[in-house]
This record gives sequence, structure tokens and C-alpha cells, in this order.
Amino acid sequence: MDRIHDWTVDVVNLWGSTIVERGAIFGYFTGLVTTDPRNIEYILKTNFSNFPKGDDFAETLDIFGDSLIMDSPSWNYHRRMTRRVLMSNISRNIIANTSKKVVQDSLIPFLHDAVENSLVIDLQDVFLRYTFDTSFSVLFGRSANYLSPSLLPNELAQGLDDAMEALFYRNIMPNSYWKFCRRLMIGNERKMDKAWKTIDRYLTMYIKAKREDMSEGTSETSSLFEGDMSNLIQNKNDEVLIQDDKLFRDSAMSFFIGGNDTTGTALTWFFWLVAKNLNVEAKILEELQLIVFSKKLSQKTPLVFDIDDLKDAVYLHAAICESLRLYPPIPHNRRTSLEKDVLPDGTIVDPGMMIVISMYAAGRMEHVWGKDCLEFKPERWISENGKLNHETMSKFFGFSIGPRICLGQEMAFAMMKLAASAMIFNFHVEVLVDQIITPKPSIVLKMKNGLMVTVKQRAFMCSA
Repeated sequence: MDRIHDWTVDVVNLWGSTIVERGAIFGYFTGLVTTDPRNIEYILKTNFSNFPKGDDFAETLDIFGDSLIMDSPSWNYHRRMTRRVLMSNISRNIIANTSKKVVQDSLIPFLHDAVENSLVIDLQDVFLRYTFDTSFSVLFGRSANYLSPSLLPNELAQGLDDAMEALFYRNIMPNSYWKFCRRLMIGNERKMDKAWKTIDRYLTMYIKAKREDMSEGTSETSSLFEGDMSNLIQNKNDEVLIQDDKLFRDSAMSFFIGGNDTTGTALTWFFWLVAKNLNVEAKILEELQLIVFSKKLSQKTPLVFDIDDLKDAVYLHAAICESLRLYPPIPHNRRTSLEKDVLPDGTIVDPGMMIVISMYAAGRMEHVWGKDCLEFKPERWISENGKLNHETMSKFFGFSIGPRICLGQEMAFAMMKLAASAMIFNFHVEVLVDQIITPKPSIVLKMKNGLMVTVKQRAFMCSA
């Protein structure tokens, strides 16, 4: 279990890209594991209706309530409302401006402090604090101040971490086992119970405060929740009760996991890969310098880019995609078949069969990505004309595809690009040697031991 993600790669390399298993290899697991791109597209998009997440999924991840993550009766409503809010120009500006503000006011000063005091820092912890602060501000319109030189704890952030750890063990243990532990309130189920109560207490408090701010006209800044609440108020005939805060509580849960843990984790793996491949860092830095010169940006340091400045940063985008291919934040996707079916590779799927799509293994298949599949090579994402390669993009499922494609994809890229560009342009990150870098057994692909680094101020390159 300590290397479950890489072990999955070993298994599919040995037995094939699609495995039908009834217990011998995967222990208690009975069902199908696939990494075949044709099957993935068929399950998640082409015949989406035959492959819901299933009742077991909803029971295992019950802490998310009736949210976008679940196959609930109101799922379509949640998705329509979320899309309406996230796709608006107002929301895009909120996300971009908030992310830039957290980079400028928290992340850059924190790194400056690390430079001045020659500190060794856990970059994973830093990024998870950055994404938590950004997600919190985007949702509630106020600062959590989680990323500060003092690195103070935050009960809501810790509760979310504890809940995700408990959920991982629910996913790999037999249902009867974790339910028995829940009944006795022992082990990870005891941790889950405490985390759940903490999360609900804080979300209830913040949602109530946002409602009061809106009614009194005293909001510190606009937020996505204001968009959600305003939409409900303007559409009183909607099925969801306007005053029912459970809708917003459940939405906040899925938003925090989708916008916080996954993005912070993705940034951690990205910087580890860049630190190991200095040629990639040099190309990103060169691209950023060209943007500064072409757009005649201020040469005052530290320089923090606007999201519009980074529209032409093709190599930076390609490097992030390449990192997501090798280390997808959500390493596995789970489905259940309703009716008998035949997958594109000829595999027969029985009714009620559990299906696990290993996104982690799918990004490491030699027959899909070539003999250099384990190399960090952003160039594979760029076509001869210098644009993003659509053929390569068609094999990438890091944000899922089909009706459940991630609505927060644009927000995730904005948060990653703003942080990565500012850090690479202003600092050089060096990873401490002799660290054991390995994925943590978790629903979200965190580093097991964090990422210990030192940071050096970069000589200001624009002065030339």
C-alpha cells in the first residue's frame, strides 16, 4: 500500500492496460482496472450514462453531501449553477485577481523571508497554504491568512486534510471493515468524525457571515458565494430552498478539495520536476523574460504577472501539463457499470462491476506516450508551429472529460501559472538532496514526506 500508485503501473505493465480481477491480485477488489485511453473516453464520455459513480461511492464519500462530486438527483442543478457562476467574466476576474493578490501579498513575502533567513521550507506545505488562502478568499471574500511567516495552524484546513486521509482508507478497505470501525468510532473513523464536525462548524460560521455581509452590504470583496446566493435569490422557483445552507456547505466542500488540495499538490510536483530539469527552468524563464520585454512590463522587483500576461506562455502551460501527466492530482477515478457493456478494447463489462481508471498509470504507458514516457518533456505538448499540440491534449484526462469534466480547470491553471511564473522569475528553488520523494497513499496525490527546499533570490534579469 505504501507504493500503491507505482504498484498499479507495475501491474498493468505486466498484465495489460485493462485487467478484469476477482480478488487474486487486488486483494478485496473485484472489478476492472483500465488505463486504455479508448476505454477511458468511452466510460467518461461516449457511454457516460452507463457508468455512474454508484451507491458505494456516495456512501464512502458521504462527507461531501449532495455536491457536484456525487451522483445525486440534484447533480445537474448543482452543475448548471456552478457553471453559470464559474464561467462568468465576473467570477474569472475574482479568481485571477484573488490569486494574484495572494501571490503578491503572501507567497512572495514568505519566500523573501525564507531567503533573508536562509530557511529550509516544506514547499508542499507552502503551496497548500497558498491554495487554501486563495480558495477561501474566492469563496468567502475574506482572508484566512494561512500563508504567513509564522505558519500558524488552521483548524478548517487540518480538518479537510484529516477527512481526506480517512477517505483514502475507506476506499481501499472492505465496506464492512470501515463501517465496523465507524460503529465503534475507532481508528481513521474516529479521525473522520472529529474532522467532519470541525469542517461543518467552520463552514456554517463562514456561510452565515457571508449572508450577513450581503444583507448589510458590508462585504469586504466580491466572492463566488455571492454569485451563488444571488442566482438563487433571483430564481425563486428553483427547486433548492434559498435559505438552505446545506447547498452552500456541500458546494464549499467540493470546491475546497477541487481548488485547494489538488492545485497545491500539482504545484509541488511541478517544482520538483523543474528543479530536477534545469533546462526546463531556463526555457520557462526565457519565455517569461520575452513576455516582460514584449509587453513592456514594469521592471520593478518582485514582478508578479497578471493572468492576461501569461496567455502567450505556451512553454509554461506545456510544462504544467507534462507535470500533470506524470503526477495527476487525482490518481484514480472510480465508476460502476449499470448494464452489460463491451469496451472499445473488447473487454466485457458485467452489470454492477466496479471500474477503476488509473490516471496515474495512464500517463506512464509506453504504448501511449512513447519510450520516453517517464521523462519530463514539455516539448511533447508543443506542435511545430509553437502552439499547443491538440493530438497530445486528446490523450490527457487529468481534468476528466465528458459531462463531468472539471469546471474548475481554468481556475486551477490560473492559480498554478500565477504562482509558478512569479516564483520562477524572482527566485531559484533548490531541492535538498537525499530526500525520499514518493507519493503518499491518498485520494489526492500528495508527497508523502513533503518537499524540503531552499530558495535563492534570482538576479533581476530585466535590467539588461
